[in-house]
Amino acid sequence: MITQWLERLEATRIATAISESTWAFPTIETVHVLAITLVVGSITMVDLRLLGVSLRDRAIAELLEEVLPWTWTSFTVAVVSGSLLFASAATHYWGTAPFRAKMLLLGLAGANMLIFHFLVQRRGPGAMGAETGRAAKLSGGISLCLWIGIVGCGRWIGFV
Repeated sequence: MITQWLERLEATRIATAISESTWAFPTIETVHVLAITLVVGSITMVDLRLLGVSLRDRAIAELLEEVLPWTWTSFTVAVVSGSLLFASAATHYWGTAPFRAKMLLLGLAGANMLIFHFLVQRRGPGAMGAETGRAAKLSGGISLCLWIGIVGCGRWIGFV
């Protein structure tokens, strides 16, 4: 059933155009890599702050307010460009371990972000001030590890 859906996805006009073009895939891939760079860079700033490694003089809430618009905008671009890349060879990508690992890690990163938002950030201004609690540090450390894994798996996809 999933194979049929993937084959239909690959047969769409846009997927066919991407896979048959000499310039479309590399252009979309470049946009994807640049967007991921912004996503990971902005998330790393927050994670390092949560861990107390950098920007200790900034309140976490203030940093989140400044960084999150960049994170969400670049994440949206990464999802759109990644979806286009996937569509061009969906059956191939779906069958690779690095692709599936990347998707699993993305899901875990999303869950970690939701847990951080609902259990740590919502505790109030004190929880997001100058001092970082253990839960926030744990969330930042997990996030950093997950995003390193996501980037690693993303690079690995290109080699299988």
